[in-house]
Amino acid sequence: MRVGLIDVDSHNFPNLPLMKLSAWHKAQGDAVEWYHQLFHSVGAPFDRVYMSKVFSFTPDYPYQPNAKEVVRGGSGYAIWRKDGKESYEKERDPDLPPEIEAMYPDYSIYWDKLPEVRDTAYGFLTRGCPRGCRFCHVGRKEGKKSRKVADLTDFWRGQRNIVLLDPNITACRDWRCLFSDLADSGAYVDFSQGLDIRLATEDMAKLIRRIRIKTIHFAWDRYEDGKEIIPRLKMFREVTGYDHRKLTVYLLCNFDTTFEQDLERVYTVRDLGYSPYVMLYDKEHIPKGHRLRRLQGWANNRIIFKSCIRFEDYRPDHKAAI
Repeated sequence: MRVGLIDVDSHNFPNLPLMKLSAWHKAQGDAVEWYHQLFHSVGAPFDRVYMSKVFSFTPDYPYQPNAKEVVRGGSGYAIWRKDGKESYEKERDPDLPPEIEAMYPDYSIYWDKLPEVRDTAYGFLTRGCPRGCRFCHVGRKEGKKSRKVADLTDFWRGQRNIVLLDPNITACRDWRCLFSDLADSGAYVDFSQGLDIRLATEDMAKLIRRIRIKTIHFAWDRYEDGKEIIPRLKMFREVTGYDHRKLTVYLLCNFDTTFEQDLERVYTVRDLGYSPYVMLYDKEHIPKGHRLRRLQGWANNRIIFKSCIRFEDYRPDHKAAI
């Protein structure tokens, strides 16, 4: 077969399903290449083209690929928002067949596009999350239980860096052995989706301290969870000895909180010795110049945030505040 690949998002991050599909097809003796409309719209059609889309806000590929069969998949085709609520249609986001899911990713397809992929491994050790947050589709997509789905060696073979895509690895009953494997690897580990601080214990913090980490982040999405989150943040910092240069807390804003609650969380996180990072829900519909966008611009720029102590004193321009 002649197989084409389209990374619809085309962002600066490799698409794991496409890497696994490429590995599987190459193992069957098929020819695999990136599909380009400019070069491939005429001539012999591909036997199959895979289109993968991760983000719902990314525009879809605007052309009909020149192929006998087109297979579309990914969360970006299954998620949509209406009236401020997120919906997810599982049928439009099929799982990879088990034999393809188990493949070691074909990282080589991204070597020219993203040089960092040459020394980085990407993958899931666990899937699922018990939280069921209204703004997140993981529970509907992967189930409301965090479970181990792979060993580290399934996608890592000595690379200097490891990027984990797990939605909630701390909720997995096997967290101790998984964290131990990461520590023993000696690689730099990026928990790209963050860790659930509500589940952190002193033993877990001590084990995480053994892992080579450049930065680590947690999330404080719901204002009312502060009573549970704040003591855990204090404990984690005391046990690990990390400071704001290594510790970040993502703050979901514009979902079900007031601006005053958002600002309070920013100040609280800073006072705890962490760096806040404002995440705006449905950002594309927030007008430019809105105070939420200014809050994000202030809090997420560490140089500005350190030099300007109070948001009330932050003036990115001379326009009137909203």
